[in-house]
Amino acid sequence: MDFEVRKVRKAHGPVKLRRERERYFLLVRQGLSNKEASRLVGVNERTGREWRNGRSDPARFRAPAQQGRAPVAASSGRYLRDDERLHIADRLREKATIRAIAAELGRSPSTVSREIHRNRTTDPRGQWHYRPHAAQARADARRPRPKTGKIARNAELRDFIQQHLALRWSPEQICNALRAQFPDRPEMHVVHETVYQALYVQGRGELRREVTRALRSGRARRRPQRQAASR
Repeated sequence: MDFEVRKVRKAHGPVKLRRERERYFLLVRQGLSNKEASRLVGVNERTGREWRNGRSDPARFRAPAQQGRAPVAASSGRYLRDDERLHIADRLREKATIRAIAAELGRSPSTVSREIHRNRTTDPRGQWHYRPHAAQARADARRPRPKTGKIARNAELRDFIQQHLALRWSPEQICNALRAQFPDRPEMHVVHETVYQALYVQGRGELRREVTRALRSGRARRRPQRQAASR
């Protein structure tokens, strides 16, 4: 084992605990509880909880006037990584703005804002906190594919769309009618692209195949849009 608990039990300061923090997160990712991981790396359970809930990386405890913030690896994926969520939590504790955090991550400000609002934790008093590992767990739980479409899950919504397609309504008209008729029921609201997807991707079985022919275009398959270079 390449990690040993320090034999000298005295205060080391945040920077000296860098190896312990790295080992702690490795154990947490392997499924160990905070109590077990803290015991194995030789730190107090409270210290482990602070690390898990977004305390700043010990490597970044330095005078701001002398050194800048440690760079975050540029992201090449569509989804936020766990280290990016740790960075968001650290910077929120430092009262950084969303635009500043997004610039440091190389992400859009809307991506960071959406991440905070979707995956934050709200306590019984109504105050919210951004916990990076809880946020990662929520994101992972929503990600599994394939998912059943909204139209397939809601029989009332599916019947409404089928009936109005049979009346030669366009998907745009149907979506506007849904919002007007069911203003307080978000489960009955869809955008027209969702209707087109349910019609043209027949493998999902969300709308009857014969209903597709009721589209004003009369097409049963989607026509790909021409690219500018091919005109």
